[in-house]
Amino acid sequence: RYILQKMNKQIFKDPVGLMENISGVTSWLKKKILENGGDAERETLNIVNDRAGAPYFVDKEGEYWRAYLFIEDATCFDQVENDEDFYQSALAFGNFQRLLADYPADTLHETIPDFHNTVKRFANFKKAVEEDACGRAADVQKEIQFVLEREQLAHTLVDLQDAGKLPLRVTHNDTKLNNIMIDNATHKGICVIDLDTVMPGLSLNDFGDSIRFGASTAAEDEQDISKVSCDLHLFEVYVKGFLEGCGGALTDLEVEMLPMGAILMTFECGMRFLADHLEGDHYFRIHRENQNLDRARTQFKLVWDMEQKLSEMKSIVEKYK
Repeated sequence: RYILQKMNKQIFKDPVGLMENISGVTSWLKKKILENGGDAERETLNIVNDRAGAPYFVDKEGEYWRAYLFIEDATCFDQVENDEDFYQSALAFGNFQRLLADYPADTLHETIPDFHNTVKRFANFKKAVEEDACGRAADVQKEIQFVLEREQLAHTLVDLQDAGKLPLRVTHNDTKLNNIMIDNATHKGICVIDLDTVMPGLSLNDFGDSIRFGASTAAEDEQDISKVSCDLHLFEVYVKGFLEGCGGALTDLEVEMLPMGAILMTFECGMRFLADHLEGDHYFRIHRENQNLDRARTQFKLVWDMEQKLSEMKSIVEKYK
């Protein structure tokens, strides 16, 4: 059986570059998996080439299609149902970092340019506030102030990367639980899927996005922000699995900065939700009025909560170093 997908040219402007990334990374993973005695047909995506040998097919309308072998006897879950699920996803994403640690990340295409450049995201946010295209800024002054007060925060990881202190890695950039296939029999995380956003980046971005999404005590668009906090128990479960999966592939500074990765990714996401609200909800799909504003508020509450818990988060990381 196969998975057949049409690629989204609206989001991914360079489908050829995107498939070059996926081909390169999956070939590398296959080689490593086989060296480790694993099952390359289940532990990474396997592209089915077209008749001409290309990893994609272009139809008469100019649309791009691709096919993968279907991974049998495995499931992906949308929600963290128990600690073990979250641990398994951490282990799988950590293992992804370990297997690709010596991949030449700078040879990958940026499928979405400046995706996690928080300094540019901050500049875009300020532009959205100044232009106030929908006349919504007056009603969200508190939220705007929250972002503006943290301009220095936006520089944290970018500055370290520019100074050569954080290495460029192959990053997944959508490290949610539902991008891990869990084996039906063993309940172990076996394969990382949805590689469209694989590109050069920081390991801290992948770690941080998992925490933002998986360790929050509330839904991303929760309207009662008193329900929103970072669950330190789930944070610990993820840290343990991620560092175990990485198997020593990260530098000391990367490990030390993991809590900051969680804060930064949450802050960046909140900025993007609020900017989209100000610009008229053109990027993130909404199903009700002010949904992007609610999303921004949950992220900012989570940032604030993690700032209060930073020393505890650092202690947890120290424990599993």
